[in-house]
Amino acid sequence: MILLDMNISNLKTYFFVILCVLFWSGNFVLGRFVHNDIEPIELAFFRWFFVFIITLPILIIKFNKLFKIFTQNYVILISLALLGISGFNTILYIALTTTTATNALIINSSIPVLIIIISYFILKISVTRIQFGGVILSTLGVLYIVLKGDINNLLTLEFNNGDFLVILSSFIWALYSVIVKFKPKELHDIEFFTTIVFLGMLFLLPLYLYQGYSLQQEINLVSKNYYVFMYVSVFASTLSYYFWHYGIHHIGASKTGQFTHLMPIFGSFWAYIFLGETLEIYHLIGILGIALGIYLSLFYRQNSF
Repeated sequence: MILLDMNISNLKTYFFVILCVLFWSGNFVLGRFVHNDIEPIELAFFRWFFVFIITLPILIIKFNKLFKIFTQNYVILISLALLGISGFNTILYIALTTTTATNALIINSSIPVLIIIISYFILKISVTRIQFGGVILSTLGVLYIVLKGDINNLLTLEFNNGDFLVILSSFIWALYSVIVKFKPKELHDIEFFTTIVFLGMLFLLPLYLYQGYSLQQEINLVSKNYYVFMYVSVFASTLSYYFWHYGIHHIGASKTGQFTHLMPIFGSFWAYIFLGETLEIYHLIGILGIALGIYLSLFYRQNSF
């Protein structure tokens, strides 16, 4: 059974999700590229600050409606803001200070499998034996990359903390992608995005202020790196979040999530060009394990437990 039903009506959805993955792969590479010049908290804060500016007119115009819906659904909206806005990208940017963009992209491609696992427990979606085997295989592929293909790293506990932070950020995004199903139905996609961006900014603000940056220092930072913040705010945030939610709305979280495995392909190419990173043999073996696991997890649906 082929997972991607090539119905003409779905081609627009597939195109949007592929663009989303392309933009996000650039975000990984850019986050690694500027890690010596821009601190993770600064990058995360200004990313969402400029998205907040973009969505501010909607917040002002729709404020009464958004505030009313928030008071009735504050638990799920706060949860989604913490996961999708405040948590995921901040942890990812911290991870990219100690691991390569290539490693992060490959580990991040385990998100489809994580979505299947979380969907099983939260949405009670059944998992087949073959899908379960795919989960195990993809997990082994991720571990192989984290261990850099050397079992001795497991025995000596010599792990890269950045790799584990990428795994954490991947889990956070997978959880977000599943529970976004419970967002208030009264909120249109752009209204929902505006709401969680505003909430996410509120949660990031104290963490940012705690760092003690001076105003002049931050003005200089933004002026010298405006292209970075423009990319992460417009392409990797505003457009990508719209495309991702469009995919979830039209084809579901599992099918949308499976496009994530394209990120190592896109990202490794950008990392090779801009960062001079190379693809090692253990990367290729890990990619094979993850890709095969995703195929088994998402393409076959027989013999449910």
